Amino acid sequence: MSRLAEPSMTSAAVSRFPVPALADMPDDIRARILGVQEKSGFVPNVFLSLAGRPDEFRAFFAYHDALMEKDSGLSKAEREMIVVATSAANQCQYCVIAHGAILRIRAKNPLIADQIATNYRKADITPRQKAMLDFAMKVSRDAERVGDADFDALEGHGFGDDDIWDIAAVAAFFALSNRMANVTGMRPNDEFYLMGRLPKS
Repeated sequence: MSRLAEPSMTSAAVSRFPVPALADMPDDIRARILGVQEKSGFVPNVFLSLAGRPDEFRAFFAYHDALMEKDSGLSKAEREMIVVATSAANQCQYCVIAHGAILRIRAKNPLIADQIATNYRKADITPRQKAMLDFAMKVSRDAERVGDADFDALEGHGFGDDDIWDIAAVAAFFALSNRMANVTGMRPNDEFYLMGRLPKS
């Protein structure tokens, strides 16, 4: 049977909740985890943390993929900007570090994730992207205050209804993810920290 790669550098727990052994996981979940490991060289700890709750694992990643992998008026890098900015506001270490790595790779920019996590208003991004993040932050932190003026501002930057829905959905989905990552004490994989910071040798 295939095996999971050994944890890198540190032996700290992946989560404060039990993580099942690979052999004890349902076949479809084990196959997805091994596929991720084959593609990236390691298994992001979010997969292991959710593996003990198979129905939630499937639902979580189905919605994740529906939002983050589809064709959209938002680029994949822009969707990662939303994740990084809102996760920083929610103080989610796992999501800032993991999605910061993905953002650096998708934007082909080693600086962008740190800028957005610290203060997206001063980041080297376009006015359109800042308006996108303004709205995403409001959805993540103050959704009850969203109103017509927010839609007008986004439409002024060329966002259509589908784009606005996508901004809101990504921010809302990761608000859930942020909270569960914090509750579970989900540890970012060491591999994420250097990804996308230096050109591949």
